[in-house]
Amino acid sequence: MIILGVITLLVVYLLIYNSLVGKKNQVEQAFSSIDVLLKKRCDLIPNLVATVKNYMQFEQKTLVEVTRLRSRAIQAQGDTRIDLENQISRAIGNIMVAVEAYPELKANQNFITLQESLNEIEEQISAARRFYNSAVTDYNNAVEMFPTNLVASQMNYRLRRLFEATEQDRRNVDVGSLFNS
Repeated sequence: MIILGVITLLVVYLLIYNSLVGKKNQVEQAFSSIDVLLKKRCDLIPNLVATVKNYMQFEQKTLVEVTRLRSRAIQAQGDTRIDLENQISRAIGNIMVAVEAYPELKANQNFITLQESLNEIEEQISAARRFYNSAVTDYNNAVEMFPTNLVASQMNYRLRRLFEATEQDRRNVDVGSLFNS
């Protein structure tokens, strides 16, 4: 009878262990998918800057900032990478709003193609973030809930951070300030 109890506990432990490993791997795979898309977006940034800088003389500060963020994001990991990518999204958004003041740029075929590519990648990033957040929520629930939290603590599993919109992302863009910089 005792042997049956020990075997049952061992089986339950192994099931929980395997479940946690699967959830952790799902989170890592989801983040890797985002990473690939973010790399694609980073690859477009030099082309975007080169295309718009001849037209947007007054927004040089924004162009320099997006280039600087791109350089830092390529080398960053984990939460730092998430923060930098959120900043890049805001900077690209600011550039796209500022473009409205430049009709010649809006009509430029290179810019139109880049804008379409960026829009497509942003949609893919958004979908990948939703999938990542779903995987992280599932993983975090397992790390926090009983009895899986007992095994998770033994494995040194910690809560993962969601991709979230920052307070600055939630505010409307101040278009006036973009043209006064």
